[in-house]
Amino acid sequence: MRPTVMKFGGTSVADAGAFRNVAAIVKASETGRPIVVTSAIAGFTNALLASVENAVAGDARAARTLDEWFARHQAIAAELLTDDSRATFETAITDARKEIRQLFKIIASYPVTSPPLQDQIVAYGELLASQLLAAVLQAHGLHAQFVDARDCIKTDENYGNAAPLADTSGAIRERFTRLADDAIPVLGGFIGSTERGVTTTLGRGGSDYTAAIVGAALDAREIQIWTDVSGVLTADPRVVPDAQTIPILSYQEAAELAYFGAKVLHPKTIQPAIDKSIPVRVCNSHSPADAGTLIVAESEAAPLTIKAIAHKNGVTTVQVTSARMLGAYGFLRALFEIFDRHRTAVDVVTTSEVSVSLSIDDVSALPELVPDLERLGTVDVEKDRTIISVVGEGLRNTPGIAGRVFSVIHDINVSMISVGASSVNLTFMVDEAQATEAINRLHKVCFESEVSEPRAIATGS
Repeated sequence: MRPTVMKFGGTSVADAGAFRNVAAIVKASETGRPIVVTSAIAGFTNALLASVENAVAGDARAARTLDEWFARHQAIAAELLTDDSRATFETAITDARKEIRQLFKIIASYPVTSPPLQDQIVAYGELLASQLLAAVLQAHGLHAQFVDARDCIKTDENYGNAAPLADTSGAIRERFTRLADDAIPVLGGFIGSTERGVTTTLGRGGSDYTAAIVGAALDAREIQIWTDVSGVLTADPRVVPDAQTIPILSYQEAAELAYFGAKVLHPKTIQPAIDKSIPVRVCNSHSPADAGTLIVAESEAAPLTIKAIAHKNGVTTVQVTSARMLGAYGFLRALFEIFDRHRTAVDVVTTSEVSVSLSIDDVSALPELVPDLERLGTVDVEKDRTIISVVGEGLRNTPGIAGRVFSVIHDINVSMISVGASSVNLTFMVDEAQATEAINRLHKVCFESEVSEPRAIATGS
């Protein structure tokens, strides 16, 4: 029987009630042998990262900031576990506290060692959550078995954002063949280990990636991402309260939405599923009866072509202007080599005969980046920008889409328009202060039954 991979996010395992709810969902699963992947309990990863920063700064009391988080785990165990399994989990908590304290001492004395040790510390979020969830499932009568993801997710040594190695799929298959046929494996997402056995993490949101890697290795029937919303929505509900669930998306549509700001999916989740043509379903753990969103290889175009509006705030644009571009070759290569050297990713690129505009969301290298770019031409930097991406199958080949989009926001200044680079995506930039207004206007036209006249642009903060 092909397995179903069920990944539960941090809000799905936030407290005892949430753990109990997950147990009910897994128990009710009727399609394929379940494999459970879990994130750390909500907020714990941030707390672990903050504690590492305190240790690097020399704070001898860094470990104490985690006491309340260990207490939360213990409270869940006390409410949901039997005496024997609770005692076993208490031992795991004690061991985690002891090792984290030792690692903090090393970091405080030798801060240069922090990247690999940070991964080792942060991994305890998923390690403790997966051990606790396995015990909770057992308490609900399921034959669950904790699996240490570091035994089978093999990665490179890029600590903090490690990439799986080619032999990871084989390691996963070998590890899972050693389980009993009726066992329900429970493993922490986000974590792996190098070939030398050193703990690594896959980057923020990497639990989704773990689920996809495992699903691809085991030829899963379906990969389910259980979160706190009912699927992928037509827009961010914090910006558009009337956002609606999208019943079905193509891989390409979902990838574009994930890359340009949709928070439900991690961008890297899609690729392993694409490689094996495995459907991905986004479900609501707080409302499991909702259908959610199914993501498949291909989907039909929406009636108005546009399926969703994604956005990304906090974007900075960098424009490089140089007459040397005119009729020259090699200029763009020199430009992108600078971004590569400073390890800065670029989102959107637009060009003219004598200028190139690029958007970045990581500005940490900007002070060193700009002087290098100035060797090529004049550099202008604009901060507090928002990328808005309109996504839908068939968008590039549908006449009038751009006109419909831009007529709705005709009085909002738009820059860096990118259309045609992707067959499902039209992307542009606005000032962050006007983004909410622009997104709501577009949503009304594309998804809401009653179309009202454009409202005045919000000028206040």
